[in-house]
Amino acid sequence: MANNLILDRLTGIKKRFVEVGELLASPDVMSDMKRYIKLNKEYKELKPVVEAYEKYKSSIDNLESAKELLSSEKDEEMREMAKDEIDMLLQSIPEMEEEIRYLLLPADPEDEKNAVMEIRAGTGGDEASIFAGDLFRMYSKYIEEQGWKIDLNYYTEGTAGGYKEIVFNVIGDGVYGILKYESGVHRVQRVPQTETQGRVHTSAATVAVLPEAGEFDIEIRNEDIRKDTYCSSGPGGQSVNTTYSAIRLTHIPTGVVVTCQDEKSQIKNLEKAMRELRTRLYNLEYQKYLDEISKKRKTMVSTGDRSAKIRTYNYPQGRVTDHRINTTLYNLPSILDGNIQELIEKLQMAENAERLKAHDL
Repeated sequence: MANNLILDRLTGIKKRFVEVGELLASPDVMSDMKRYIKLNKEYKELKPVVEAYEKYKSSIDNLESAKELLSSEKDEEMREMAKDEIDMLLQSIPEMEEEIRYLLLPADPEDEKNAVMEIRAGTGGDEASIFAGDLFRMYSKYIEEQGWKIDLNYYTEGTAGGYKEIVFNVIGDGVYGILKYESGVHRVQRVPQTETQGRVHTSAATVAVLPEAGEFDIEIRNEDIRKDTYCSSGPGGQSVNTTYSAIRLTHIPTGVVVTCQDEKSQIKNLEKAMRELRTRLYNLEYQKYLDEISKKRKTMVSTGDRSAKIRTYNYPQGRVTDHRINTTLYNLPSILDGNIQELIEKLQMAENAERLKAHDL
């Protein structure tokens, strides 16, 4: 990428950054919360690009100055200093350009959002439920390590342990942009606890990761919702099981149904259920976008098609294979203990490479 093309593009971004900053201080914008939130988000997204631009422009200017000094200076010591600076800048400027290429990639507007995660047992009977529980533990460990928070919505336990299904929110900075790579079918190959002859079985669980919809993302009319209350069936003490605290919401136009029974308070369960309903309705539209990008980027095939097999956990060989990027790691116990960052980073790198190629940056 030629220097002048980068500078031309970044100059326009710097101009927009200044403009957004002025708008955020405007009384008209501050009184319009929806617009203020949108502009504040844009400001935060532009800030690292502008910072990189200023550092890059300074380096380009310093390189020109050093070259001029070298061509006109007679003092040998000054010439050596100019040569050293030129060598250093010629090495650092391409690195800055590479960083800027990534910063200029259009951001997925959903990446900064919280996420709703669903883990459901697939083929494999009781073993699939146990594996779904293993995946929940893996993600719980990772989420804790990131300093994020889990807010449980709903679960059904498996008869032999684990979960038939579990739905929970993950709250933190940039959660969806990181966890979205986990959507798809996860397959496990191991000897089940119930297997008496030591044969390896294959079971599966499905993971879905959705960007959580904010209250400004979608509007739901009260008359479009049917609310049912019932007694919670899960653990939580006498008050949970004997009061009508659980909530089931049905969105009549679409038929979308959500359930929440984690809290003892009906009000809190209703609040959580409404949050999940907003997210599911929002994702009906967002799915169209995912379907489109999944045709172009193999790293995101699981997000566009949640029936796609994305990863295999093989116990006999102690390996984990991610089929989207043909990567195998022989550290199964560590990964199941929540150390999935290496896999996520490899997926991010593969996706960024695809996006750079698509945008010709």
